[in-house]
Amino acid sequence: MIDTLRREGIYLWFYVTVLLKQIAPYWATGILLGSVISVFGKKRIHRLFQNMQHKQVGIWGVIPASLLGMASPICMYGTIPIAASFSEKGMRHDWLASFMMSSILLNPQLIIYSAALGRTALIIRIGSCFIYGIAAGICVRLFNRKKPFFDFSRFSPPESRDTDPATLMRLLKNVWRNIRATTPYFLLAIVLTALFQRYVPADVIAGLFGSQRGFGVLMAATLGVPLYVCGGGTIPLLMEWMRSGMGMGAAAAFMITGPATKLTNLGAVKIVLGSKRFALYILYAVLFALLTGVLIDLFS
Repeated sequence: MIDTLRREGIYLWFYVTVLLKQIAPYWATGILLGSVISVFGKKRIHRLFQNMQHKQVGIWGVIPASLLGMASPICMYGTIPIAASFSEKGMRHDWLASFMMSSILLNPQLIIYSAALGRTALIIRIGSCFIYGIAAGICVRLFNRKKPFFDFSRFSPPESRDTDPATLMRLLKNVWRNIRATTPYFLLAIVLTALFQRYVPADVIAGLFGSQRGFGVLMAATLGVPLYVCGGGTIPLLMEWMRSGMGMGAAAAFMITGPATKLTNLGAVKIVLGSKRFALYILYAVLFALLTGVLIDLFS
């Protein structure tokens, strides 16, 4: 019994070390890039978005708004108070919808993490998030012209934690906060993925997510709701699922419903939407994920 446990422990440690070598560089690079953008580029990104109000671009403003949402390095609880300040200054709510929705799905740090999944998956993730933001803005414009879509009355602009007068210390403190926030989820994902590699046959995943594409997309979109906790933490698991036969459409669906229905994101979004519009938001996220996954599988 002891020999069996020791042998299994050696196998699992081997899988853990291999995964760490494969993914840790992306994790570390993502943390550094996210901190650099947060310390040196965050205000510039938000200033660019604010300056859009002075340009007569109409509905086309959802395009740069979605891009700037993906470039913003802060979480949704940080994004909403900033969106509230934009709204107070007269920012259109269709532009705000694009900015906030794309910000939910992606940020510079997660882009770097996602590079571990391969070029195709990375391009699909960036492209689908970009379109997700644009489509959200268009829906708000088409179906909600008469009154504001969001209610920001319960939010106020957040206080910046990057206040150290020394530039290097601001950066180092931001890096440390990112490390503390992401390391537990990252290590948990590595361990879970190692257990998966050791004990779950590849044909199970191929049958669940790969052989029947429409069913695989539906399953991935559904599993994205309860399983998604941290963006970086899901990368090792997704990478192993894709190696074991998960279709690209199913992976795309998981990458959309996961962050869109992440518990902390849902809590923030519900506050500014109210019950009815919150239900529409969930429906929008799931339908967009399903449509994206089906189209990717159809044309791949």
